[in-house]
Amino acid sequence: MSVVSEIKFKLTIAYDGTGYVGWQVQTTGKGVQEIVEAALARLFPSRPQLLSSSRTDTGVHAMGMVAHFEVPRAEYKFPANTLLLLALNAWLPSDIRVMHVARAKPDFHARYDASGKQYRYLVWNHAAANPILRTQSWHVPRALDLVAMRAAAKLFVGRHDFRSLAANRGDVLKDAVRTLTRCDFRRSGSQITFTIVGDGFLYKMCRGIVGTIVQVGQGKIAAADIKRILAHRDRRVAGMTAPACGLVLWKVYYKKGAARKRLRERADSALD
Repeated sequence: MSVVSEIKFKLTIAYDGTGYVGWQVQTTGKGVQEIVEAALARLFPSRPQLLSSSRTDTGVHAMGMVAHFEVPRAEYKFPANTLLLLALNAWLPSDIRVMHVARAKPDFHARYDASGKQYRYLVWNHAAANPILRTQSWHVPRALDLVAMRAAAKLFVGRHDFRSLAANRGDVLKDAVRTLTRCDFRRSGSQITFTIVGDGFLYKMCRGIVGTIVQVGQGKIAAADIKRILAHRDRRVAGMTAPACGLVLWKVYYKKGAARKRLRERADSALD
């Protein structure tokens, strides 16, 4: 029986994306990935590379970004995963934290094994902006029609071609069909929190959905128009793209037996 020469780990990472150009390593600006990889390099001579579940955009935050890495068995000297978590966080800036460390199976892949994701979006709906939430929310000063917004949100649930809600990066989008199992929001005082759950997301799709729903609340778009917007498959017919600062990758879902072939085909679709 052969002995596996490498150990694979699954990390759950939280970060405030305000000061970063997104998750991925970039030629200009700092990505969260390179900061975490630099911390790993402090601990492991092989300088392991992270492979992530998502690719958040500039200014987008995360509470549940999942990534994995491998290290040679001979390099791993920590007697417990908790100590690895503490060691990693000791080398990270205060706006990035590893929240959980776990050993992963040899065939685990953070992206290809993901069966779904949950995003949350925070809107501050008050005449005055909240300075405490200035980098974590979208300030919408006008009163909103919540009844119309709820009616609009329900129409996004289900399996649809979401081409009308995704930003165009200049390439041809071959597969824009995604399934949302949840799209709703809750209001607490001036704070409105959107929750969107689906099997996959296109580039800036969540922000397109939230921006469109908010414009329904402002009376600029009719709730009944959502079906027409989805059917049109043209970004120009939908509402605005909500600012990045309100969006959080909240959780990534995994389950056994995920259809890897389908997920691999979608893996390079641009994510929020």
